Amino acid sequence: MEIDNPLTRLNVTANLDSLSIIGQFIVDAAECAGLDKRKTYNLRLAVDEIATNIIMHGHEEAGLTGDIEISKEIHDDALIITLEDSGIAFDPRTMDMPTEEDLSTPLEDRAIGGLGIYLTINGVDRFDYERVNNHNRNIFEVKRGE
Repeated sequence: MEIDNPLTRLNVTANLDSLSIIGQFIVDAAECAGLDKRKTYNLRLAVDEIATNIIMHGHEEAGLTGDIEISKEIHDDALIITLEDSGIAFDPRTMDMPTEEDLSTPLEDRAIGGLGIYLTINGVDRFDYERVNNHNRNIFEVKRGE
């Protein structure tokens, strides 16, 4: 059952100026769902990472313009956030995750990339990706009340 809330969808232009709007939508959704500060922070970090990748790699570097649609579903047991865009297809789960050795290496000696996706996948209870009708769909789920 989805709990009735005011704003359940938001469309923004896929550019860096939209990140603060997306972030506020996530904080508001987390508040509506009753998430604690830690879960709210982790969710916002995860969504920000994926939204930044959508904007930078899926649109700007590819010379594409478009929108990102953000939606929320608040259920009895979970908050689900979905980001959908028409940029280049990219499944974040296909990225190589850093190893324990990578994570213990000093920052200046690490290869660039991969850490944001690692934080995304490990910062929420469930992360999923699907490509539907030429759109990327990134799905974040955070359990409520635990």
